[in-house]
Amino acid sequence: MLGLASLRFTAFRSHASASTCGGNTSLADGGRLSFLVPEVDQVDTVPPENMHKWRMVIAYDGTKFKGWQYQPSPPTIQCFLENALIRITKLDRKKLCLVGAGRTDTGVHAWGQVAHFTTPFAYDCLHSIHSAINGLLPPEIRVREISAARPEFHARSSTKSKIYHYKIYNEAIMDPFHNCYAYHSAYKLNPHAMRQAAKHFVGIHDFTSFANAAHNDRERSPIKKITRFDVTEMGALLQLEVEGTGFLYRQVRNMVALLLQVGKEALPPDIVPVIIAARDRKELARVALSAPPHGLYLMSVNYDEEILKPPEGSPPNSFVSLELSTRGPECLLVSGYRIWSRDPYKLSLYTHRFFS
Repeated sequence: MLGLASLRFTAFRSHASASTCGGNTSLADGGRLSFLVPEVDQVDTVPPENMHKWRMVIAYDGTKFKGWQYQPSPPTIQCFLENALIRITKLDRKKLCLVGAGRTDTGVHAWGQVAHFTTPFAYDCLHSIHSAINGLLPPEIRVREISAARPEFHARSSTKSKIYHYKIYNEAIMDPFHNCYAYHSAYKLNPHAMRQAAKHFVGIHDFTSFANAAHNDRERSPIKKITRFDVTEMGALLQLEVEGTGFLYRQVRNMVALLLQVGKEALPPDIVPVIIAARDRKELARVALSAPPHGLYLMSVNYDEEILKPPEGSPPNSFVSLELSTRGPECLLVSGYRIWSRDPYKLSLYTHRFFS
């Protein structure tokens, strides 16, 4: 059925470096997933040298999920991926040690989330495991690519930059097909004013004013570099695209919230440097509420080319063929599996057409 028996292992040697996760996860039983609470979420250690590392690029519609980060219930993106990998590899969470590049929040979508996992064995072909993973995942989650990773590659700490999109539907009446995939602003926004305000975010700043407190998270520097922040009109859609070396918890949604107030002409564009300079989350809270999650997309996680070069002797990368079916816009073919939806923007999560 899933071609699990056809998975082949080989033994090219790799001095891998990975993370170790605490806790175990039980296997899927009769289609029902059960999870155990991890003792430790993600702790970086040096694993045995016979471990092999694999990189995945993942797309998902985050509407039904409690974000990326592992938690027992309700299940998250990481939970579903781990359980698929556990069934296929017969390894537990501690050995797989799945680590994501970013912890997207509840309701946030992704086209280019990146993660890595480890195994004590190597594959000489990645196509079978790729198809098997997608066959076990719900239709809202798809692994777009699997490749062998260098020992020093780390999905999170090797990141060079990330790109996020935020979509705003700017018409008096909300298009129901955008309801879960764009924020609705019935008030006509001023894109020019938003562009002027967005320019103030570009550069190296202390973004304390734009960060929510994250529970059980490691201490992070509030100093971040934003390389660009574009505001593009696409008919009724207004797309905000921001690229930076890293982002604090809910930073993008908080920056968008301030731009929305500027777009409504309730605040001037030069309010941005004032809020940045305050270095106080309460200053932003006085003028803007956080933008909702369903308009946000993690589009890509970027790395230096050198770190992405596969180890010597590793198998070829496996890519998912993403294309709209000839049956029309209600059906998408993903690695031979059909995903049915009457929402073209749900399907658009799995095609470059809407995100280029």
